[in-house]
Amino acid sequence: MVVDLVVIGTAITLGPLHNSAFILLLTADRGVRRGLVFILSWLAGLLMVIAAVILLTGGTPPARQSVPSTAALAGKLALGLGLVAYGERKRRRPRRPRHAPKWMERPDRVSGWTAAGLAILLQPWAMVGAGAATAVDANLSSIATTLALTGFCVLATSSLLAMELYTTFSPVAAEAKLRGLRDWLDTHQDQAIVSLSLLLGLWLVADSIYQLVK
Repeated sequence: MVVDLVVIGTAITLGPLHNSAFILLLTADRGVRRGLVFILSWLAGLLMVIAAVILLTGGTPPARQSVPSTAALAGKLALGLGLVAYGERKRRRPRRPRHAPKWMERPDRVSGWTAAGLAILLQPWAMVGAGAATAVDANLSSIATTLALTGFCVLATSSLLAMELYTTFSPVAAEAKLRGLRDWLDTHQDQAIVSLSLLLGLWLVADSIYQLVK
């Protein structure tokens, strides 16, 4: 479970869509405040998903090869296949010009509520769902498991936290570096999405099949 959570959390935090949008908010007027709202909303979404899983399982992992265990693995397998199919489809499709959302034209006017909504909207929910399917095996009587789930949420948020802290303590240097990072993300967005989708999807498929047949 721990290895899966590390892989999934890393894929989530590297996602280009939410990172690019976060940088735009962060480098706008009063960006640190909006960035904090974005992070809190992002974390709330992750915690709600994990909490829902814990409530369903009671904090006790289902027996191996039981219906709940098999259903969780089947769900993870389906998500992995979906990510592979999405990544391959996006790889084959010719790149088209993207039209930026209207809020990106005036990030200074984005309200706190909008920033919170964007955090929920831009979460890669297929990857979060894979994390939730993995959390089915969580045993809350174990401190190590609790730390693993906490670490997953922190890891999945680590890129946002790093940029928020950098901007808070070194605003001038951070603005230049983050604008350069956003330009790079915008240029390589499609390649990043394809790579993350295919790599994580293949990992989930292979791991789920192994768990189902062993």
